Amino acid sequence: MIPEPLNAEAPRSRGRFWLVTIAAILTLAATVSLGRWQLSRAAQKEALQASIDAEKQKPALDQAEFLALPQASDALHRPVRLRGLWLTPQTVYLDNRQMHGVPGFYVLTPFALEGTEQTVMIQRGWVQRNFVDRTKLGAVETPAGIVEVTGLIEPPPSHLLELGASAAAAAPAPASAASAPAQAPAAEGSSAIRQNLDLEAFRAETKLPLRTDVSLQQTGPASEGLQRDWPAPALGLERHYGYAFQWFGLSALVVILYVWFQFITPFRRSRRRARDERRL
Repeated sequence: MIPEPLNAEAPRSRGRFWLVTIAAILTLAATVSLGRWQLSRAAQKEALQASIDAEKQKPALDQAEFLALPQASDALHRPVRLRGLWLTPQTVYLDNRQMHGVPGFYVLTPFALEGTEQTVMIQRGWVQRNFVDRTKLGAVETPAGIVEVTGLIEPPPSHLLELGASAAAAAPAPASAASAPAQAPAAEGSSAIRQNLDLEAFRAETKLPLRTDVSLQQTGPASEGLQRDWPAPALGLERHYGYAFQWFGLSALVVILYVWFQFITPFRRSRRRARDERRL
């Protein structure tokens, strides 16, 4: 019987080698590309953060300049000084908002601009919730008469996930409204405590000439029973860097597995076979 040549499986091995090589190259190209894309997204977010910081450092607009803006949304994050009157009965408390990890409420009050028929919703600050009775709101002082407010031009209040259509009116208005006038209901049949606030719906509900394109986020030290250490916008930089690390880690794993199974393992197998043949 004619012995089988030692290299009978060589063509099959070479075909498998190149098939695995092509698959590894394609996988490596995909994972590296995805990792670089995540880094580019992070760079875009960093540029956006730098742009926001630059806007915050600009001189504050006065009320005339604010009203003259073609679109106030083009001046987002820029400081502005407004004069007007607090519309205290329409104060809204946005529930499940945190500051320094403590749950509480964001307090929002419409602000009627002096000398105009416009009203702007102002995010005044944060107040801690009562852990015994969630409907008992902390005392918030609201100055009467014409006042000046300084803040940042921001988008309308952000929305949280709502469970059920009735979430917006999940809590009744506080009964002891005399101790804190801002605790009165925003409108008949609605609650001062809400999960979210849609400015369009609130405008229709209150019949106020409310601007719905932007709101104002009041700045400055704690006052009137409110804290104003507003959290920075969540741009997700850490998430993009985390995803990039995962994709590049997968790329490194592909390289390690390729080298191990395509070169190191066959080399060790051939050395073992040669050693066994010498023993025979």
